[in-house]
Amino acid sequence: MKTKFSKTWNRSKQPRKQRKYRFNAPLHIKQKFLSVNLSKELRKKYDKRSMEIRKEDTVKIMRGQFRGKTGKVEKVDRKKTEVYVHGMEVAKKDGSKTNYPIHPSNLMITSLYLDDKKRLKRLKGEKKNG
Repeated sequence: MKTKFSKTWNRSKQPRKQRKYRFNAPLHIKQKFLSVNLSKELRKKYDKRSMEIRKEDTVKIMRGQFRGKTGKVEKVDRKKTEVYVHGMEVAKKDGSKTNYPIHPSNLMITSLYLDDKKRLKRLKGEKKNG
């Protein structure tokens, strides 16, 4: 096989090809896998169901061992499709603590970080058109 990635693979029914597509996707496509549902208030306000997550957003964890807790996003890892939330840590065997990676599908954005002018413009522009 000459290429590791092809856009046509995302239409396959085979799970192995779907996994290969997600694993070998370039970062600009992996960014789209980091979309997170918005809370009901934000959905009404921006007329949008989900958005790509970024650092400084406030999120609520919907699934897993930290379910129901909220916190700010500390780090977004595009390569691994993981999000790190402030305060969500696990104790290691040696006693030290480490940040716990959470998949974006298990999160809900409760407040957006709008200091980014591009993001704000995109939100307002889509609301007028939609």
